[in-house]
Amino acid sequence: MKERSPIVFIVDDDEAVRSSLRLLIKSVGLVPSVFGSARDFLDGYDPAQPGCLVLDVRMPQMSGLELQEELNRQGAILPVIFVTGHGDVPMAVEAMQAGAFDFLQKPFRDQELVDRVQRALEKDRANRAALGERGLIRERFESLTPREREVLDLMTRGKANKQMAFELGVSQRTIEIHRGHVMEKTGAASLAQLVRMVMDLGEKASPETSS
Repeated sequence: MKERSPIVFIVDDDEAVRSSLRLLIKSVGLVPSVFGSARDFLDGYDPAQPGCLVLDVRMPQMSGLELQEELNRQGAILPVIFVTGHGDVPMAVEAMQAGAFDFLQKPFRDQELVDRVQRALEKDRANRAALGERGLIRERFESLTPREREVLDLMTRGKANKQMAFELGVSQRTIEIHRGHVMEKTGAASLAQLVRMVMDLGEKASPETSS
């Protein structure tokens, strides 16, 4: 499937600011999408759409901080760049603590915003690639049989084949076959990589129930 092009979302209640930022983003070859309110943005928000969000802090009805809170509740990974007035720096710090990517204080140079947008888009690409890789790895782990998951659990706890055979009541040869299946299905090139995969996924290797 073709990768979607990133969009730079701009949310600001000031029409002149929206127009200016839209032209700036277009001038550097990026695709802008502008909204006059946080609610308008949320109504059309698609979590699968890559990009970043340039967001005004102070807006009527729903502020930039409230929009960020809502996106956090939805598990959004879209990097947020806040645009703040001179008196809004404490709010910008609060936004950063809540996971914002960056903030810019008005007035700012065009190049400052462009640089931050480029970095935010790169961050978004990296985040989505990592999530895609994690999803693929999780699918591989979910393909393991209950017995293979038991063997996986013992492998990642450093048990030798002989110990595993004793604990599971099977032959060492059977353990070797299960180990081979675990390595093949997960795509791990080594035991160390397998352990890393389990840690990255927060995987509970052994099944909760065994029959």
